[in-house]
Amino acid sequence: MWQTSYNDTATLYLVPTPIGNFEDMTYRSVETLKNVDIIYCEDTRVTKVLLSHFNISTPLKSYHIFNETERLEEILNNLKNGLNIALVSDAGLPCISDPGYLISKYVIENGYNVVSLPGASASLTALIASGLPNDKFFFNGFLNSKQSQRIKQLEELVDRQETLIVYEAPHRIQETLQDIYKVFGNRNIVIARELTKKYEEYTRGSLEDILSEERELKGEIVLIIEGCKEKQEVINLNKLSIKEHFEFYQNKGLSDNEAIKSVAKDRNVSKNVIYKEIKC
Repeated sequence: MWQTSYNDTATLYLVPTPIGNFEDMTYRSVETLKNVDIIYCEDTRVTKVLLSHFNISTPLKSYHIFNETERLEEILNNLKNGLNIALVSDAGLPCISDPGYLISKYVIENGYNVVSLPGASASLTALIASGLPNDKFFFNGFLNSKQSQRIKQLEELVDRQETLIVYEAPHRIQETLQDIYKVFGNRNIVIARELTKKYEEYTRGSLEDILSEERELKGEIVLIIEGCKEKQEVINLNKLSIKEHFEFYQNKGLSDNEAIKSVAKDRNVSKNVIYKEIKC
């Protein structure tokens, strides 16, 4: 049975860490890491630096995609023994483009508490400073490293009207930007890198303008991409003649009147314009 509220059993705390600036660590996060019995982290070498900075001496263990299954049982046994656990990632919120979903689900299903602490997130930090609409957005995380799969992912995103958030590694950024341009066309985009650090940088502009300049980008990168204003299918259909456009909808099984209405809507003209053209 799924929990509907917290109880007196042991707790798994999902604790955010700074995405670049240690001053962004919250007091609550520091106190939680000091008071839990064990901290599980993505990379012990990275987290040791953070713990040392805040004089945290809690025992540390690794939890990553390669040992996730064995750690699930270990963590559950620790909770059964009344130990409180914290999970952190190298930077930002646990479970966001990092392992953590399975442990949260597993702990909840076994009747223990899962508490999420608020904190730094690279995706939202970049979004609100991007200058692009943020009332609706879609977080995609990392695109596939293989170009063929990346293109396929982009084709699935091309018609989304929300602002898109994508993570990318610096060594792939130029290739990824070219792929985005190939699939999306010339949209506005923001490249945010080294967020909260000394050399934080936002590059804003159209894809054409950004691709026209050769630049070497380092550090963690977040891409904020303008959402679709017009569906790609409609864009492609409007490149056809009106008669070809009309026949496309006929072939989909629409009546002549329905096809005329659809063509008129796509082209933002009156039905009479379409009717006269196809009757010529």
